[in-house]
Amino acid sequence: MDRTERITLLHGLLAHNRYGLSTERLMQEARCSRATLYRDLGFMRDTLGAPVEHEEDPSSKWRYVGGADDFQLPGVWLTADELHALTLAQQMLQRSGGLLGKALGPLQPRIQKLLGDKARRLGRLRVLRAQARPCDPNIFRTVTDAVLEGRQLRFNYQARSTAKKSARRVSPQRLVHHRDNWYLDACSEPVREDAQPGPKQVAGVRAGARLAAQAPVLTQLRRFALDRITKPELCAEASIDIAEDELDSLQEAGYGVFAGPAVATAIIHFTPDAARWITDEIWHPAQQKRLTADGTLELTVPYAHPRELLMDVLRYGADAEVIGPPELREQVRGMLVGALLRYRE
Repeated sequence: MDRTERITLLHGLLAHNRYGLSTERLMQEARCSRATLYRDLGFMRDTLGAPVEHEEDPSSKWRYVGGADDFQLPGVWLTADELHALTLAQQMLQRSGGLLGKALGPLQPRIQKLLGDKARRLGRLRVLRAQARPCDPNIFRTVTDAVLEGRQLRFNYQARSTAKKSARRVSPQRLVHHRDNWYLDACSEPVREDAQPGPKQVAGVRAGARLAAQAPVLTQLRRFALDRITKPELCAEASIDIAEDELDSLQEAGYGVFAGPAVATAIIHFTPDAARWITDEIWHPAQQKRLTADGTLELTVPYAHPRELLMDVLRYGADAEVIGPPELREQVRGMLVGALLRYRE
């Protein structure tokens, strides 16, 4: 019997025996030693808040005292390993803009109490942030509600790549956390003031699912950065859901956060020095690696939009070379020439 089962059993015994039970009886029922019983009862009293009391006179008994009728075991209590994982998860969420970390904030005192002496060294568990962009918590909350409630969402959007502003009405599919930033996958097309309602088949949605008498038409699966969304509003209409495996096939075919269906495969060579780092990295689920006789690592990666891939390649400087396709190699050449021109004396 594990600790969870023992404590549940002890709680039931004490809750239904108002005059208490002896140490021997509890040891027999829980099939444990005296030391284990004392530890479990102490944990129930000091950590879980159980109104348990030990009486020595006239006989040695354990019983629930005042407020026993109102006491219930917490719905969730965790092992030390689970508490450590939750603590790290909380740090990760707080360092990714604090959007979900704030929701876990009230749990921190309880986590520290459950960890006991180990809590004083929690600061030595550290999760570092990448290049996170701030996102309004109210926007995050509204978008999350739309995803979880399965409702359409209306908002204004300004794409970072073009700075163009547009009004959107989308059918949210899921939230994605990528490199410390949040994105929304949704079926969408721009909303226009003169848009007229009309039924149309949604791309990727199973046959028979249509948007009748809903405006505007939702046709394209897109990914929106939450930090570029403003004025989100929940709509009364239900969203049109795409199956998760279909979402994966649509979004994970290419490289990076704005993946989309792959249109080409990049061939990249890394020097032996860089290969020691790249060998154990996963750039893409469909990647392939080949180590040549001179120690060069050849990495092939499918991609749709090359920008994120090229940025990852260029951070290796002279230790990385794009071999193909030719148009991708030419893009790298142009980026490097442009960068060099900025350093002219």
